[in-house]
Amino acid sequence: MVILVAEQRISFGSCRSKLAEALEKVLKAELIRLGWTLERTHDLQRLVKLLQQRGSDLMMIAGPLAVELTEAYFADRYPGFDMEDPDWPALTKQIEFVRRLLTLVRGRLTPQGQS
Repeated sequence: MVILVAEQRISFGSCRSKLAEALEKVLKAELIRLGWTLERTHDLQRLVKLLQQRGSDLMMIAGPLAVELTEAYFADRYPGFDMEDPDWPALTKQIEFVRRLLTLVRGRLTPQGQS
């Protein structure tokens, strides 16, 4: 959905918010793969810190991306912080980084029952 909406340049704030949710799910998948017990959190910074503690090689991409999308979350949700014009090229790059992370994590997971 994020990709299609971004291609049409519709609803910039909603698109970034959904992209942040997608990043959250990817980070959680990697953490679970590394032995983390799932907990209820939407805090991208916390998830990145947990990845760092586990020595994840995803930090180079996930760290800066989490900072950008966390800042965007607050700017998009609270009146008075959304003063910037939509930066569609930056969002397109962020989408590509999340897609790259998803591909990496998906490749590390094995279907249940297979080794």
